[in-house]
Amino acid sequence: MLNMSTAESPARSRAPWWFNLAGQLLEPWVRIRRDPAEPATLLQPGAPICYVIERDGFSDALILERACREAGLPSPMQPLSGTRRKRSVFALARRDGWLFGRNRKRAPNEPLGQLVRSLEGDPERDIQIVPVSIYVGRAPNRESGWFSVLFSENWVMVGRFRRMLAMLLNGRDTVVHFSAPVSLRTVLNEAGDVRPERFARKIARVLRTHFRRIRAAVIGPDLSHRRTMVDAVLNAEPVREAIAATAAKENISHAKAWRKAQGLVMEIAADYSHPVVRSVSFLLSNFWNKLYDGIAMHHFDKARAAAPGHEVVYVPCHRSHADYLLLSYQLHQAGVVVPHIAAGVNLNLPGIGPILRRGGAFFLRRSFKGNALYSVVFNEYLAQLIDRGVPIEYFIEGGRSRTGRLLAPRAGMLAMTVRAFLRAPRRPVLFQPVYIGYEKLMEGKSYAGELSGKPKEKESLIGLLRGLKVLRQRYGHVALNFGEPIELNPLLDAASAEWRATTTDPDAKPEWLGRVVDDLADKIQININRAADVNPINLLALALLATPKHAMAENDLLAQIELMKALLEELPYSDRMTLTPMDPAGVIAYGEQMGWIRRVRHPLGDVLVTEGEQAVLLSYFRNNVLHLTATAAWVACCFLNNRRMSRASVLRLGKIIYPFIQGELFLPWDAEGFGTQLQATIDFFVRRGLLESGGEGRLLERGPGQDDAAYQLKVIARSLIQAFERYYITIAALVKNGPHTLTGAELENACTLTAQRLALLNELSAPEFFDKALFRGFIQKLRESRIVWTDEAGKLDYDSALEVMVRDARVILAREVRHSILKITPGGDGEKETPAPAPEADHLPADISSEALHERHVRAEHEAHAHHVASAESKDGERETPGS
Repeated sequence: MLNMSTAESPARSRAPWWFNLAGQLLEPWVRIRRDPAEPATLLQPGAPICYVIERDGFSDALILERACREAGLPSPMQPLSGTRRKRSVFALARRDGWLFGRNRKRAPNEPLGQLVRSLEGDPERDIQIVPVSIYVGRAPNRESGWFSVLFSENWVMVGRFRRMLAMLLNGRDTVVHFSAPVSLRTVLNEAGDVRPERFARKIARVLRTHFRRIRAAVIGPDLSHRRTMVDAVLNAEPVREAIAATAAKENISHAKAWRKAQGLVMEIAADYSHPVVRSVSFLLSNFWNKLYDGIAMHHFDKARAAAPGHEVVYVPCHRSHADYLLLSYQLHQAGVVVPHIAAGVNLNLPGIGPILRRGGAFFLRRSFKGNALYSVVFNEYLAQLIDRGVPIEYFIEGGRSRTGRLLAPRAGMLAMTVRAFLRAPRRPVLFQPVYIGYEKLMEGKSYAGELSGKPKEKESLIGLLRGLKVLRQRYGHVALNFGEPIELNPLLDAASAEWRATTTDPDAKPEWLGRVVDDLADKIQININRAADVNPINLLALALLATPKHAMAENDLLAQIELMKALLEELPYSDRMTLTPMDPAGVIAYGEQMGWIRRVRHPLGDVLVTEGEQAVLLSYFRNNVLHLTATAAWVACCFLNNRRMSRASVLRLGKIIYPFIQGELFLPWDAEGFGTQLQATIDFFVRRGLLESGGEGRLLERGPGQDDAAYQLKVIARSLIQAFERYYITIAALVKNGPHTLTGAELENACTLTAQRLALLNELSAPEFFDKALFRGFIQKLRESRIVWTDEAGKLDYDSALEVMVRDARVILAREVRHSILKITPGGDGEKETPAPAPEADHLPADISSEALHERHVRAEHEAHAHHVASAESKDGERETPGS
């Protein structure tokens, strides 16, 4: 507590009677939250205190006086000791007149000058200047009503009548922020021999900057006036040059070209409005309560701690149209500034577009090609946002994922962000990955339709109104997991020690820029996946979709869920992954409640099943977390058609296949790290009894097919089996057609048709199985590995290793599946399988096993006699694959 001998205790008697009366009348309407809660700890004992508030106002004076009294601080209404001032407070801006008038910002010079002159005669004397920020209606975690948000705190200095309404509506959400005091004596000594008037102006400028900084941190940057941003973009040198070039190229006047550029900026720019943001937040609170059972944020405290001092770019995965609103809403509720969001121009719908724009959305076209002026204008707008420290959000996947997997990144926005930073590296850039996990999607049915070949429905106001029927359903819980942030500066330092030299040339495109952007994109996707949330629906999807008829006995399902949870707990994917606390029985009950699974009663034990469209939609949630079980799935795949394998073979073949799995699932390890993960997974399976280890740990063996452990291994293996099927389809199609025959596009088309036909024949319930983008990604990885390349005629050629891959697929792949794919794949008359090479060599297994094969195999295991099962296994591949 302060030394009250020099800093007098607060007393109402220091203020006029009418001031005390007004404070008593206002007291029931105001509830004050002090920040910090004990501001007295900030102050130095013994020195008089002078408070500084941002704006002059009767209500602000009442609030300050009460906050000081409750905190045990000297009253701002008492005379300032050692000076002629009658009050220990002054404001940076004043408003003339009682009802109307203009602001005067030069007012603080006079009191500051008085304070400086009071110190001139006594070098030992000091005065503490304490900046105090007062916000009425900006509680970080609560909004109380529609009118309340309309009259909440913003950047505009409102009149007395509006301030009175704000007090009546939002007075119970009042925040009084005490900043650390400034020693006037210390500042005066550091300034040297400066005239009091000049020194007072300097202090006033510093205080204004301080208040703007605090206000920006609490309610967001001052971007309320869209025209300010538009003018800044149009006046930028690159845009002026582009306008001149457009006028010359199109043979139009400079004024017409300027108006064209202005129209583009107006099309792009957000029109951020704090009242609208608060109003929408108020509406969304009711909307989310009706739609979801809860929204959880994990690791947000780490994200908040890393953000200060950085330009923050939020880069979430893109699963649903709700992503935009959910992240912004949760950030606003947590007291963090809502980011400006890059949205496709297709969302700029009548009635909806203006609301999104006022909520911080800025719109961009799908392609910038053929419009140089638009490209320059958009780049400049983004650069202005970054230069002003405005938090930004965009989705580097380019669109919503229809399969549940992360899409290959489109690095356009990343490249523009990096170049904007290089142009003006004032504030370091921090990319914040965010994983968004759902338990049910509003767009689920449309996604399945699009993957089945239906055209994507264009966004429209009628479509939006028609889609409101989805609001009748419940969509479970949502998780927002904040991944490990990525700083841009270390990536630039690793790429080039001289990167700062490029900032002198705004048009510079250094040769290392592309590598930095690609590396950044991969790191973002990897860190999103590292922050995955495993909910009950993910666990059910991993188990049930790995069975032929998407059905499991209840005991088997309980055991499989327990196994998956144990795997994720004992071998956590990362420290940011989260896992549902529900036990296996709770997971099943929750799946029934959500309508994902159905219970079939039976005297020998209930069966849980997911059928038809539900099974197709459930594949989305399996794909959300497929990367978490990729290592376990690979080990299990090695024992689908083999009873025994050497540990060395599992590891060596895994390292060969790893670049392709990594490229598809954005896995975090390098080759050695993946090998270490494989070792740990094998040891886990051995501990759990799913594998037996012999030969001093060199040999691995699974139990017979009818064994429960073997069944659990097969369920794990089948979570990733379709990826290996796609790999084999691609390689088989290329080899079957021969070198110098297909272009990349023709190979993609052939693979897609083959996968579609195979899915029809085997009733696969995974629409992503024939997703052309996944085939394209695998072909690209083959190119990067120099296994496949393009010849001078644009046709694909390949290394002889590709033919070895096809032959060696039998290490994991069942004969019937290989023959089915080779028969369906379009190409030459190559339906015969190439003979296998000598077993001593270890080659890449393109592992494939169809739904039909697995169904027959399981049926044989459970219905046939054990002798016949053993015979079938010894005939079809219960063989030992030699180790190294």
